[in-house]
Amino acid sequence: MSDNVVPLEIPSTQLNDGQSMPQVGLGVYKMDDDQAQVAVLAAIRAGYRHIDTAVLYHNETGVGRGVRDAIAEGLVTREDLFITTKVWNDMQSADNTRKSLQESLDRMQLEYVDLALVHWPAPQLGTYIECWQTLLEAKDRGLIRSAGVSNFFPEALDELEEATGQRPVCNQIEMHPCWSQAEQREDNARRGIVSVGWSPLGRGRQFEMSPIPELAEKYGKTPAQIVLRWHIELGNVVIPKTTNPSRMVENASIFDFALTPDETAAITALDSADGLQGGDPRTFTGV
Repeated sequence: MSDNVVPLEIPSTQLNDGQSMPQVGLGVYKMDDDQAQVAVLAAIRAGYRHIDTAVLYHNETGVGRGVRDAIAEGLVTREDLFITTKVWNDMQSADNTRKSLQESLDRMQLEYVDLALVHWPAPQLGTYIECWQTLLEAKDRGLIRSAGVSNFFPEALDELEEATGQRPVCNQIEMHPCWSQAEQREDNARRGIVSVGWSPLGRGRQFEMSPIPELAEKYGKTPAQIVLRWHIELGNVVIPKTTNPSRMVENASIFDFALTPDETAAITALDSADGLQGGDPRTFTGV
């Protein structure tokens, strides 16, 4: 991106604890440290302020380097950024959650993260409530600003609230036109929990499905932009992954047009019973 390009302005959504989260963030899944460092700096130059990583991604060191590079360039201060990480399933005990968070902070060389998530409920392990309680403790200690979850379903969310009286600020779940998660989105909204979509583009598999190409032509946008705008119409936050600076700009250039309710509904109608691409939150453990 040339120096004379004005960075994008990405709106934020309010979380139930008073913090705010940019509606488009950079996902760094499957990037190595070097790729993550370059991608994070490029994204911040483009106007991104929301970066989503996880212990599982093995690139927190690179994310931290990218953040420091951006700060050194004078692009942002630490307070301008919203950085998310996640506790992996085999680290959900209280002691291990504390250890995981501190190691994440050490790798990124940060004093705090803006959001920490229980990565999966992994109900067979029986430890997600303990992990959640420890995240709330970490919030009280100032190590994290907000606490949330990923891949949770209603019964698991019920248990968190019953155990602590507190609700996550967000639930990061697989969402794309073929897996629109209407029931889980509605459940999240009822609880005041923001839905954050991972794999929001569904690996591009829906780009040729009507009405997406027709809407791309109508609005002079790419199919990816149509899908990402569909998420925004539904009230979702999205974290598309890319290492391409031009694609970063494209992915966030979705606030200069809007889909009609009928167009949004037509994309949602692509939902499929076999649309899930990742693990089933009720059975997946990953360990």
